[in-house]
Amino acid sequence: MKAVVLAGGYATRLWPITKHRPKMFLPVGDSTVIDEIFADLEADDRIDEVYVSTNERFAEDFREYLSDSEFDKPTLSVEDTTAEDEKFGVIGALAQLVDRENVDDDLVVVAGDNLISFDIAEFVDFFEQKGAPTLAAYDVGSLERAKSYGLVDLDGDEVVDFQEKPEHPKSTLVSIACYAYPEETLSDLETYLEEGENPDEPGWFVQWLQDRQAVHAFTFEGAWYDIGTPESYLDAVRWKLDGENLVSDDATIENTTIGENVHIMGNAELVNSSVDNTVVFPDAVLHDCDVRDSIIDENTRLEGIDFSGALIGAHTTISNGK
Repeated sequence: MKAVVLAGGYATRLWPITKHRPKMFLPVGDSTVIDEIFADLEADDRIDEVYVSTNERFAEDFREYLSDSEFDKPTLSVEDTTAEDEKFGVIGALAQLVDRENVDDDLVVVAGDNLISFDIAEFVDFFEQKGAPTLAAYDVGSLERAKSYGLVDLDGDEVVDFQEKPEHPKSTLVSIACYAYPEETLSDLETYLEEGENPDEPGWFVQWLQDRQAVHAFTFEGAWYDIGTPESYLDAVRWKLDGENLVSDDATIENTTIGENVHIMGNAELVNSSVDNTVVFPDAVLHDCDVRDSIIDENTRLEGIDFSGALIGAHTTISNGK
């Protein structure tokens, strides 16, 4: 069995934090988003190869990251794009990878920005029992939130209807961009694209498949975070920290109030400040600041600032609001 970790996006909603780094490398507790997925795939002996699908812009970042990682299975597979407007879409990129890497085995596909509470091995168990295309589904608990995802309607565990980003969702059970396809289904990717279907969202392909054959859903409780916005990223950090804060031993903290859901990394310096629901990257300096619901990138220097909901890019200096 093979696996693909989708990591080809440009994460523009998280710029400037992700303008020069893949969002999959964002820290979540003492790990990263993508390492959580790699660890599950590495531990499952049924999966013998893991392809990391990314774009040309971030290819070198991934090469360095993988070469320094503890994982043996992941190998890089590079899409021929360098910017958001050149993307093939998820299904287009997946079809190209299957062709490029000559994949001829059952295939597990996971979005690299998914933080999920279940072990992927459980999902593979379910897929092998069904022997049919399978998706993971989660109840987001909000009709408004469900509008942003693929809506799943089930009869038992079989998908009887699938609607990608419906304007008027009838339920809150959605697909979370974790899929498994039998080997014989892979050729359907090319057929789907040749018929002129939407290449952008994986849900459209599931909807197309569901009209032609049985598709099953692995439903789970617990937690799921799609790391696509600052709010969802900070929510994922909150879940991972589980009521604790994470402050590096190398950080300097003087006369500073640390609230809840705070991650402060190595060599950061906080003096006469307060932080709450905030991630502070290495070598950032905050003097006389009050910071809430924010992400402060590395090598920044902030003085006399009071702000909330900010994304401060690397190597930025802001003093007294100027």
